[in-house]
Amino acid sequence: MTVEIEATGLEPLLLSLKGVSKSFGANQALSGVDFEVGAGEVVALVGDNGAGKSTLVKAIAGVQLCDEGVFYFKGKPAKITNPQEAAALGIATVYQDLALCDNLDVVANLYLGRELFSDGAGRATYAIDETAMEQSALKLLDSLAVTTIKDVRVHVGSLSGGQRQAVAIARSLLGDPCVVLLDEPTAALGVAQTEQVLKLIGTLRERGLGVVIISHNLENVFAVADRIIVLRLGRRAATFDTSGASREDVVSAITGAEFGLDSDDPEESA
Repeated sequence: MTVEIEATGLEPLLLSLKGVSKSFGANQALSGVDFEVGAGEVVALVGDNGAGKSTLVKAIAGVQLCDEGVFYFKGKPAKITNPQEAAALGIATVYQDLALCDNLDVVANLYLGRELFSDGAGRATYAIDETAMEQSALKLLDSLAVTTIKDVRVHVGSLSGGQRQAVAIARSLLGDPCVVLLDEPTAALGVAQTEQVLKLIGTLRERGLGVVIISHNLENVFAVADRIIVLRLGRRAATFDTSGASREDVVSAITGAEFGLDSDDPEESA
């Protein structure tokens, strides 16, 4: 049986959405979806393909405009119409493709587009301060307990999947965000690499960030998430506290089995 919980216990509530809807022609991707994440909380967003997970995350990230819905950030109405507005509020997103440059080293990837410059040392021009960036990169990775990257001058293309994910997550923290969105952070990773990423997500929670993860791997979800929000056919179908739910509960909500619904029939889910 679904364990429904309220968000009233989440203090302080960082991000909440009310009545978010989005359609693409005749396809209703999201329909009246509510969503929330609190400080120091990991929320997993799960559902079958086409459930609306990516559409919801893109709306929060400012990549895709909603047709309807209200956003609140730290309890105040917020406007998110583009990625710049999301970043200005304190929302960072790490997409599944990571958007890393394989031919650049770890330092260059972390500071790509955010390079630190020296004062020119009396010259009329400014120069990239490689030393300052390297020291800052080492400090950032150390603060996240990332011990698997020994050399920040190694090209990212030579790193493992888990190490690359760590670089992408570390880069997202340079803007000092309050909320981090992770799209399939453990996809295609081995057991050891997955463990590294889950540990890193736990570190983000300990730092008081609100973390949202999209994942199809329920084992990983139960290992790291505090709450699980299930989307089904564009609607919020159920909410679970991971401490009081089972995988069978979540699977039933994803497929619609607990409601006696045909998972392929959108009419029966209305």
